Amino acid sequence: MRYAYYFLILNFLCLGAFAQVTTPQPSPRGKVTQQVGLTEVELDYSRPSARGRKIMGGLVRYDEIWRTGANQNTTVSFSDAVNVAGHPLPAGKYALYTRPSLDQWEVYFYKKNNMGDASGKWEDDQVAFTVTVPSVYFDPMVETFTLSFSDLNNNGASLNLIWEHTLVAIPFTVPTQMKAMGSIEKTLSGEPKAGDYYQSAVYYLNENIDLNQAQTWMEKALELQKNPAYWMYRQYALILSKKMDKNKAIEAAKKSLELAEKAGNKDYVIMNIASIAEWSK
Repeated sequence: MRYAYYFLILNFLCLGAFAQVTTPQPSPRGKVTQQVGLTEVELDYSRPSARGRKIMGGLVRYDEIWRTGANQNTTVSFSDAVNVAGHPLPAGKYALYTRPSLDQWEVYFYKKNNMGDASGKWEDDQVAFTVTVPSVYFDPMVETFTLSFSDLNNNGASLNLIWEHTLVAIPFTVPTQMKAMGSIEKTLSGEPKAGDYYQSAVYYLNENIDLNQAQTWMEKALELQKNPAYWMYRQYALILSKKMDKNKAIEAAKKSLELAEKAGNKDYVIMNIASIAEWSK
């Protein structure tokens, strides 16, 4: 009896030691965090590889709901309410399921985000939103399933699903202008500093909102800043150029060029020389 007891203890210790072995997962986890305008978007997914297998229409079966990755379901989180392909989607964390087909994919933003595989437990009332987007041929071959962001701008981006030779792009927009305008109004109604006027002016310039207001704010920033930097005069020159006031734009660009040469910033030297030449025509 005593020998049997020792045998059990030995087996337990051996199994415990075996359980501590660490090996790489065949589909490693990937996380992507992307700032889009003033909104944070986060992806959390597992990344299977082809390893010689046929993927689209094979491992990823057409006309069946897929977890859009391996292991646990893929999730996407939005810190703000967004618009996906023109349709509103509240802020939150969603499981990202798809139903692939040859020419287009249905994309499901699913409220329950810890289901794993959806087979046999799909609940229609948990679908926050569904969008159909085209799939296109992608070259070269992508061995490992990849989620990425492209076409980034202040107001939106595309969420891309890429594997084998298939690319699916899901466009979405974010509420940057509403948040930025609210921040500008609140800050400038208080005790704004030179940097606040500068950032407000640059935002208006980039979004082409009100160039007269942008010029007023930039001039206020230059006035408040004890030693205005070359990048401030550069943005001032761009505002004036966009207003078609080329003479004042050249004057501001020359000031930016002078300060950039003193600071040793070759990029701004090159940009200002090119702008002065262009605006002098």
